Amino acid sequence: MLAIIGGSGLAQLPVLDVTHRQVVRTPYGDPSCALTFGKLSGQNVVFIARHGYGHSLAPHEINYRANLWALHNQGAKGVIAIGTVGGIRPDMAPGRLVVPHDIIDYSSGRKHTFFEGPERPVVHAEFTSPYDADLRRRLREAIQRSGISGVHDGVYACTQGPRLESAAEVLKLERDGADIVGMTGMPEAALARELELPYAHLCLVSNWAAGKGHQRKVEFDPAVAAKSVQDMMNTLQSLFSN
Repeated sequence: MLAIIGGSGLAQLPVLDVTHRQVVRTPYGDPSCALTFGKLSGQNVVFIARHGYGHSLAPHEINYRANLWALHNQGAKGVIAIGTVGGIRPDMAPGRLVVPHDIIDYSSGRKHTFFEGPERPVVHAEFTSPYDADLRRRLREAIQRSGISGVHDGVYACTQGPRLESAAEVLKLERDGADIVGMTGMPEAALARELELPYAHLCLVSNWAAGKGHQRKVEFDPAVAAKSVQDMMNTLQSLFSN
């Protein structure tokens, strides 16, 4: 069974045939919301809305440890994480789906490991390649089968939020090698690695990052966002039908 973590604008998964919901208690506090179980293209899936129902949790308020622990505890064997991002690289235009291959963490103050406290050993998780190669391949193939305009690599910059970045900050991210920017990719990816859960990111470019795309300010096009969500749904259906 794979888990899907829904990002901004995806508090529910319309293509999921829901069977039941379950509240899970964890040693790390409460997850963002109850887990939703169901079938997608005939495959068992468990879903959680990262920001909670009604988008009530800001990126720095999310209990990433509880979310990942709950999914793992309920039998998830891998995670597809959905996230909305700003495009930095010229081919990362609004409306594109991106399957990043690497990540840079600029967040701070978040609980970023399960291995802390006097009774836990120190563990240095191997993180050279943050995203699982097989899940990334399956996502790329699903995008291609769906006839969607996707970008099959990229470096995700995770900022603290909840405010958007300044144009100067985006230039710094670009110099560091970032291609897209979001606020929730870490510590989620690292926590999945500690749990030995294969993890991949499917990102929807909702806007140009600050200072990019010849825009004076960050702007969101509702029509583009709606099409991106539909493209993502088509990709997920294709992913689980193979």
